[in-house]
Amino acid sequence: MLSPMEIFEPWLARWRLVPDGAAFTTRFGSELLPVLSEGRPAILKIASGEEEIRGSDLLAWYGGDGAVSVFAREDAAILMERASGSGSLAAMVRAGQDDDATRILCRSAAALHAGRASPPPSSLLPLSTWYRALSRGAEQKGGVFARALPLANALLAQQQEIVPLHGDFHHENVLDAGPRGWLVIDPKGLIGERAFEFANLFRNPDAATALVPGRLRRQLALVSHEAHLDPRRLLEWIFTYSALGAVWSIDVGHDKDAATGIAIAELAESELNT
Repeated sequence: MLSPMEIFEPWLARWRLVPDGAAFTTRFGSELLPVLSEGRPAILKIASGEEEIRGSDLLAWYGGDGAVSVFAREDAAILMERASGSGSLAAMVRAGQDDDATRILCRSAAALHAGRASPPPSSLLPLSTWYRALSRGAEQKGGVFARALPLANALLAQQQEIVPLHGDFHHENVLDAGPRGWLVIDPKGLIGERAFEFANLFRNPDAATALVPGRLRRQLALVSHEAHLDPRRLLEWIFTYSALGAVWSIDVGHDKDAATGIAIAELAESELNT
Protein backbone atom coordinates (compact mmCIF):
# COMPACT_ATOMS: atom_id res chain seq x y z
CA MET A 1 0.00 0.00 0.00
CA LEU A 2 1.38 3.41 -0.95
CA SER A 3 2.07 5.97 1.75
CA PRO A 4 0.41 9.42 1.31
CA MET A 5 3.64 11.00 0.05
CA GLU A 6 4.17 8.16 -2.43
CA ILE A 7 0.69 8.88 -3.81
CA PHE A 8 1.67 12.52 -4.39
CA GLU A 9 5.19 11.99 -5.73
CA PRO A 10 4.37 11.44 -9.44
CA TRP A 11 2.38 14.67 -9.50
CA LEU A 12 4.96 16.63 -7.54
CA ALA A 13 7.47 15.74 -10.20
CA ARG A 14 5.18 16.20 -13.21
CA TRP A 15 3.90 19.61 -12.17
CA ARG A 16 7.12 20.76 -10.47
CA LEU A 17 5.50 21.28 -7.09
CA VAL A 18 7.12 21.92 -3.73
CA PRO A 19 5.42 20.50 -0.60
CA ASP A 20 4.32 23.32 1.69
CA GLY A 21 2.62 21.63 4.64
CA ALA A 22 1.35 18.37 6.03
CA ALA A 23 -0.77 16.03 3.93
CA PHE A 24 -4.27 15.21 5.14
CA THR A 25 -7.19 12.98 4.19
CA THR A 26 -10.77 14.19 3.80
CA ARG A 27 -13.73 12.35 5.26
CA PHE A 28 -14.48 11.19 1.71
CA GLY A 29 -11.04 9.56 1.41
CA SER A 30 -9.34 12.06 -0.90
CA GLU A 31 -5.68 12.86 -0.21
CA LEU A 32 -4.62 16.53 -0.09
CA LEU A 33 -1.23 18.20 0.17
CA PRO A 34 -0.45 21.93 0.44
CA VAL A 35 2.14 22.81 -2.19
CA LEU A 36 3.77 25.71 -3.98
CA SER A 37 3.27 25.90 -7.75
CA GLU A 38 5.57 28.44 -9.37
CA GLY A 39 5.58 30.21 -6.02
CA ARG A 40 1.78 30.23 -5.73
CA PRO A 41 0.09 28.58 -2.73
CA ALA A 42 -1.87 25.62 -4.06
CA ILE A 43 -3.45 22.34 -3.04
CA LEU A 44 -2.70 19.03 -4.72
CA LYS A 45 -5.66 16.70 -4.38
CA ILE A 46 -5.95 13.06 -5.35
CA ALA A 47 -9.70 12.52 -5.56
CA SER A 48 -11.24 9.33 -4.23
CA GLY A 49 -14.38 7.94 -5.84
CA GLU A 50 -16.77 9.09 -8.52
CA GLU A 51 -18.35 11.88 -6.45
CA GLU A 52 -15.03 13.55 -5.77
CA ILE A 53 -13.96 13.26 -9.42
CA ARG A 54 -17.32 14.61 -10.56
CA GLY A 55 -16.82 17.54 -8.19
CA SER A 56 -13.45 18.22 -9.80
CA ASP A 57 -15.21 18.37 -13.18
CA LEU A 58 -17.49 21.09 -11.87
CA LEU A 59 -14.70 22.98 -10.10
CA ALA A 60 -12.76 23.17 -13.36
CA TRP A 61 -15.91 24.33 -15.19
CA TYR A 62 -16.38 27.22 -12.74
CA GLY A 63 -13.19 28.65 -14.22
CA GLY A 64 -12.14 30.43 -11.02
CA ASP A 65 -15.31 32.55 -10.98
CA GLY A 66 -16.69 32.21 -7.46
CA ALA A 67 -14.53 29.14 -6.86
CA VAL A 68 -10.86 28.37 -6.42
CA SER A 69 -9.02 28.18 -9.73
CA VAL A 70 -7.84 24.89 -11.17
CA PHE A 71 -4.20 25.12 -12.31
CA ALA A 72 -3.84 21.58 -13.66
CA ARG A 73 -5.80 18.37 -13.78
CA GLU A 74 -5.21 14.81 -14.94
CA ASP A 75 -7.07 11.62 -14.03
CA ALA A 76 -7.89 11.79 -10.30
CA ALA A 77 -5.28 14.48 -9.58
CA ILE A 78 -6.17 18.16 -9.44
CA LEU A 79 -3.97 21.14 -8.63
CA MET A 80 -5.97 24.08 -7.38
CA GLU A 81 -5.66 27.49 -5.82
CA ARG A 82 -5.20 27.53 -2.06
CA ALA A 83 -7.52 29.99 -0.29
CA SER A 84 -5.37 31.04 2.64
CA GLY A 85 -7.06 34.15 4.01
CA SER A 86 -7.77 34.44 7.73
CA GLY A 87 -11.54 34.98 7.47
CA SER A 88 -14.09 32.33 8.36
CA LEU A 89 -17.83 32.43 7.78
CA ALA A 90 -18.42 30.05 10.68
CA ALA A 91 -16.39 32.35 12.95
CA MET A 92 -18.47 35.29 11.75
CA VAL A 93 -21.61 33.46 12.85
CA ARG A 94 -20.11 32.72 16.26
CA ALA A 95 -19.24 36.43 16.56
CA GLY A 96 -22.87 37.43 16.03
CA GLN A 97 -22.62 38.14 12.30
CA ASP A 98 -24.92 35.38 11.07
CA ASP A 99 -26.78 37.62 8.63
CA ASP A 100 -23.56 39.06 7.19
CA ALA A 101 -22.20 35.57 6.62
CA THR A 102 -25.44 34.59 4.87
CA ARG A 103 -25.21 37.58 2.54
CA ILE A 104 -21.69 36.53 1.56
CA LEU A 105 -22.93 32.99 0.91
CA CYS A 106 -25.74 34.25 -1.29
CA ARG A 107 -23.31 36.34 -3.34
CA SER A 108 -21.01 33.33 -3.67
CA ALA A 109 -23.89 31.18 -4.91
CA ALA A 110 -24.83 33.82 -7.47
CA ALA A 111 -21.31 33.64 -8.92
CA LEU A 112 -21.51 29.86 -9.15
CA HIS A 113 -24.90 29.89 -10.82
CA ALA A 114 -24.03 32.50 -13.44
CA GLY A 115 -23.84 31.25 -17.00
CA ARG A 116 -20.56 30.14 -18.57
CA ALA A 117 -19.46 30.16 -22.19
CA SER A 118 -19.03 26.39 -22.25
CA PRO A 119 -21.72 23.79 -21.46
CA PRO A 120 -21.57 22.22 -17.99
CA PRO A 121 -19.82 18.88 -17.53
CA SER A 122 -21.76 15.86 -18.76
CA SER A 123 -20.82 14.01 -15.58
CA LEU A 124 -23.12 16.08 -13.33
CA LEU A 125 -25.54 13.95 -11.34
CA PRO A 126 -29.29 14.70 -11.52
CA LEU A 127 -30.63 15.94 -8.21
CA SER A 128 -33.30 13.26 -8.33
CA THR A 129 -30.62 10.60 -7.93
CA TRP A 130 -29.69 11.92 -4.49
CA TYR A 131 -33.31 11.92 -3.39
CA ARG A 132 -33.72 8.17 -3.91
CA ALA A 133 -32.48 7.71 -0.35
CA LEU A 134 -35.53 9.59 0.95
CA SER A 135 -37.79 6.90 -0.52
CA ARG A 136 -35.88 4.30 1.47
CA GLY A 137 -36.13 6.40 4.62
CA ALA A 138 -39.88 6.82 4.13
CA GLU A 139 -40.33 3.08 3.69
CA GLN A 140 -38.15 2.05 6.62
CA LYS A 141 -38.75 4.84 9.12
CA GLY A 142 -42.02 6.53 8.16
CA GLY A 143 -42.64 9.71 10.15
CA VAL A 144 -41.14 12.90 8.82
CA PHE A 145 -39.48 10.99 5.97
CA ALA A 146 -42.83 9.71 4.71
CA ARG A 147 -44.33 13.19 5.03
CA ALA A 148 -41.44 14.77 3.09
CA LEU A 149 -41.40 12.26 0.25
CA PRO A 150 -44.53 13.37 -1.70
CA LEU A 151 -43.38 16.99 -1.61
CA ALA A 152 -39.87 16.02 -2.72
CA ASN A 153 -41.31 14.07 -5.64
CA ALA A 154 -43.44 17.05 -6.65
CA LEU A 155 -40.48 19.44 -6.48
CA LEU A 156 -38.27 17.12 -8.51
CA ALA A 157 -40.95 16.60 -11.14
CA GLN A 158 -41.32 20.35 -11.73
CA GLN A 159 -37.87 21.81 -11.17
CA GLN A 160 -37.29 25.46 -12.00
CA GLU A 161 -34.13 27.37 -12.98
CA ILE A 162 -32.00 24.29 -13.67
CA VAL A 163 -28.31 25.00 -13.03
CA PRO A 164 -25.15 23.09 -12.10
CA LEU A 165 -25.22 22.72 -8.33
CA HIS A 166 -22.31 22.68 -5.90
CA GLY A 167 -24.29 20.21 -3.78
CA ASP A 168 -22.54 20.82 -0.44
CA PHE A 169 -22.80 24.58 -0.18
CA HIS A 170 -22.25 25.83 3.37
CA HIS A 171 -20.05 28.00 5.59
CA GLU A 172 -17.03 25.67 5.70
CA ASN A 173 -16.89 25.26 1.92
CA VAL A 174 -16.69 28.99 1.17
CA LEU A 175 -13.20 30.22 2.07
CA ASP A 176 -11.45 33.54 2.39
CA ALA A 177 -9.07 33.92 -0.56
CA GLY A 178 -7.76 37.36 0.37
CA PRO A 179 -7.84 39.77 -2.60
CA ARG A 180 -9.85 37.20 -4.60
CA GLY A 181 -12.69 37.37 -2.10
CA TRP A 182 -14.71 34.38 -0.89
CA LEU A 183 -14.33 31.25 -3.02
CA VAL A 184 -15.94 27.83 -2.88
CA ILE A 185 -14.17 24.50 -2.62
CA ASP A 186 -15.27 20.86 -2.73
CA PRO A 187 -18.32 20.76 -5.03
CA LYS A 188 -20.18 17.48 -5.40
CA GLY A 189 -21.29 18.03 -9.00
CA LEU A 190 -25.07 17.97 -9.33
CA ILE A 191 -27.58 19.54 -11.68
CA GLY A 192 -31.04 20.66 -10.66
CA GLU A 193 -33.13 23.51 -9.31
CA ARG A 194 -31.19 26.57 -8.16
CA ALA A 195 -33.21 26.93 -4.94
CA PHE A 196 -31.96 23.55 -3.71
CA GLU A 197 -28.44 24.96 -3.36
CA PHE A 198 -29.47 27.10 -0.40
CA ALA A 199 -31.25 24.43 1.66
CA ASN A 200 -28.02 23.24 3.27
CA LEU A 201 -27.37 26.68 4.77
CA PHE A 202 -30.18 26.09 7.24
CA ARG A 203 -28.34 23.15 8.83
CA ASN A 204 -25.14 25.14 9.18
CA PRO A 205 -22.67 26.16 10.45
CA ASP A 206 -23.61 23.94 13.42
CA ALA A 207 -26.63 22.42 15.13
CA ALA A 208 -26.66 24.94 17.99
CA THR A 209 -26.95 27.82 15.51
CA ALA A 210 -29.38 26.07 13.20
CA LEU A 211 -31.81 25.34 16.02
CA VAL A 212 -31.84 28.78 17.65
CA PRO A 213 -35.53 29.72 18.01
CA GLY A 214 -36.61 32.00 15.17
CA ARG A 215 -33.40 31.55 13.20
CA LEU A 216 -34.93 29.51 10.39
CA ARG A 217 -37.68 32.07 9.81
CA ARG A 218 -35.25 35.00 9.86
CA GLN A 219 -32.76 33.32 7.55
CA LEU A 220 -35.55 32.22 5.22
CA ALA A 221 -36.55 35.84 4.69
CA LEU A 222 -32.94 36.92 4.24
CA VAL A 223 -31.94 34.19 1.78
CA SER A 224 -35.16 34.58 -0.21
CA HIS A 225 -34.48 38.30 -0.57
CA GLU A 226 -30.76 38.05 -1.33
CA ALA A 227 -31.06 35.11 -3.75
CA HIS A 228 -34.35 36.21 -5.36
CA LEU A 229 -36.21 33.05 -4.42
CA ASP A 230 -39.81 32.30 -3.56
CA PRO A 231 -39.73 31.78 0.23
CA ARG A 232 -42.31 29.01 0.29
CA ARG A 233 -40.56 27.01 -2.42
CA LEU A 234 -37.24 27.45 -0.62
CA LEU A 235 -38.91 26.25 2.57
CA GLU A 236 -40.10 23.15 0.72
CA TRP A 237 -36.54 22.40 -0.35
CA ILE A 238 -35.33 22.95 3.23
CA PHE A 239 -37.94 20.51 4.54
CA THR A 240 -37.20 17.77 2.02
CA TYR A 241 -33.42 18.20 2.02
CA SER A 242 -33.19 18.17 5.82
CA ALA A 243 -35.14 14.91 5.85
CA LEU A 244 -32.86 13.51 3.14
CA GLY A 245 -29.75 14.51 5.08
CA ALA A 246 -31.13 12.78 8.16
CA VAL A 247 -31.50 9.55 6.15
CA TRP A 248 -27.85 9.77 5.11
CA SER A 249 -26.80 10.38 8.74
CA ILE A 250 -28.79 7.36 9.89
CA ASP A 251 -27.12 5.27 7.19
CA VAL A 252 -23.65 5.99 8.58
CA GLY A 253 -24.61 5.91 12.26
CA HIS A 254 -24.34 9.66 12.92
CA ASP A 255 -27.26 9.86 15.31
CA LYS A 256 -26.67 13.46 16.41
CA ASP A 257 -26.58 14.71 12.84
CA ALA A 258 -29.71 12.71 12.07
CA ALA A 259 -31.49 14.28 15.04
CA THR A 260 -30.49 17.75 13.82
CA GLY A 261 -31.74 17.04 10.32
CA ILE A 262 -35.05 15.74 11.64
CA ALA A 263 -35.45 18.75 13.92
CA ILE A 264 -34.86 21.20 11.06
CA ALA A 265 -37.18 19.27 8.76
CA GLU A 266 -39.90 19.46 11.40
CA LEU A 267 -39.31 23.20 11.89
CA ALA A 268 -39.61 23.76 8.15
CA GLU A 269 -42.71 21.58 8.01
CA SER A 270 -44.26 23.59 10.81
CA GLU A 271 -43.56 26.82 8.94
CA LEU A 272 -45.14 25.36 5.80
CA ASN A 273 -48.26 24.52 7.79
CA THR A 274 -48.52 27.94 9.41
